[in-house]
Amino acid sequence: MTKYLRTGLILFAICAVCTALCALVNEVTAPAIAVNVESERLDALDAVSHGYEIGEQMEGSGNISYVIPLYENGSVAGYIAQMLTSGYGGEMTVIASYSTDGTVLEAQMMANSETPGLGKKAEEDWYMDMFRGHGAETPIPLSKSELSSEDAAAVSGASITFGGVSSAIHEGSEYVKSLGGSL
Repeated sequence: MTKYLRTGLILFAICAVCTALCALVNEVTAPAIAVNVESERLDALDAVSHGYEIGEQMEGSGNISYVIPLYENGSVAGYIAQMLTSGYGGEMTVIASYSTDGTVLEAQMMANSETPGLGKKAEEDWYMDMFRGHGAETPIPLSKSELSSEDAAAVSGASITFGGVSSAIHEGSEYVKSLGGSL
């Protein structure tokens, strides 16, 4: 019995030391990770701003985390919206800029856990080209059947990812249409 108790105490001590080391590493790296995440977010906002001046962030609703007005010569020219959606690998974050009529200007995939080689294609610029210019007069494609044969083949094997991205971009467009040019 004492042999098992001794072994249990040794294992407990090892686990306690490992836990303390993990906590220490987390304490040291957490601020640097937070700075990197914020830097990536700011870079993405700049990339999708379409050259407009970026305003102050406002809270969104539903799957829209936030909305940021875009200004040109002092008046609202559009918005950036961050949407949360689901893909094959779980939750995904998409940010997109829209003109005030809901037309997609730029879009970018942010945080995701999609499958490399399939769903991860959504991080590439050419993938978001399928949505640019859509939203006002031209509907945003919500299924592969609404894509050109070339684009449909490109997203083949990643239908769940495409569905999540397209529904998020569509939801952002509808939200921006409801805002119009007023805040």
